[in-house]
Amino acid sequence: MPPALPLADQLLAMASGAWVTQMIHVAAELGLADALAAGERDCDDLAASCGADGDALFRLLRGLASLGIFQETAPRRFALTPLAELLGSDHPQSLRQLTRMLGEEHYLSWANLMHSVRTGENAFRHRYGCSVFEWYERNPKRGAIFDGAMGDLSRPQSEALLAAFDCSAIGQLVDVGGGRGELLMAVLRANPRLRGVVFDQPHVLAPVTVPVDLDGRLELVGGDFFATAPAGADAYLLKHILHDWDDDACRTILRHISSAMAPGGRVLILEQVIPPGNDPFPGKVADLNMLVMTEGGRERTPGEYALLLESAGLSLRRIHPTAAAMSLVEAVAG
Repeated sequence: MPPALPLADQLLAMASGAWVTQMIHVAAELGLADALAAGERDCDDLAASCGADGDALFRLLRGLASLGIFQETAPRRFALTPLAELLGSDHPQSLRQLTRMLGEEHYLSWANLMHSVRTGENAFRHRYGCSVFEWYERNPKRGAIFDGAMGDLSRPQSEALLAAFDCSAIGQLVDVGGGRGELLMAVLRANPRLRGVVFDQPHVLAPVTVPVDLDGRLELVGGDFFATAPAGADAYLLKHILHDWDDDACRTILRHISSAMAPGGRVLILEQVIPPGNDPFPGKVADLNMLVMTEGGRERTPGEYALLLESAGLSLRRIHPTAAAMSLVEAVAG
């Protein structure tokens, strides 16, 4: 193993992480991985096709290549690396939309982290004057990037969910706030007897179509999860929903689900459940993102989920760990 960096160098690498965020963000915005999908290209040719300055683009690509993202194959000539391929729009594990989101409104909101830490208030609202979801509705191009970013996250999470939890006993599953439905579609394809409903706001569902292979098994239902939930299903899935909201808002969502679900129904909550101690865990940093970006949202511990569910008339049945940095919190009627 290579020797550990001196402490000062370790801290400096962490402190300058914002530089790397922006480097990756610009590469994703310019579509560099898509432009190199057919093979290596000269930097000036690449700059002309992407709308960039040739010298500045060279300096960006040289910096990214030093991190293993792209590679210089000859003077001022660049090609993809496995990491760079993940910035391609068509890659099966693409993270392009996620990096575009993280480098724009998330990045700018994090510049106001001090405001959130001093006041406990939402940094996004402090900067933009409205909630993040209101802003996405008013800015549909950025909202589409957000929806795509959630799809980027859904692919590995779908695999982790299917490996950790047996859905075969479920007859009908409602994905509450299910976005474009990528997660539910994966679950349905892995469980041929299962029927499903993607429940989200009408403007979110507007561009979504039911794939031919799921016709008759998948339904798209528009609505507001603060007002209602589709009735009669025996399981309700919430992926990255409750972490967006404070406890009062979560109770409202959960009570609507509890009232709507069939007798013996279950609530399945897919979130990053924070473990105790000082060990690294992505949810501990993601929790700060909830502080910055949402109206009181947070990542929660097992104990906090137990109390939240109890206050909504539900009880924690089990927490299923997954191969991803998240768990499935299974709850039943109180």
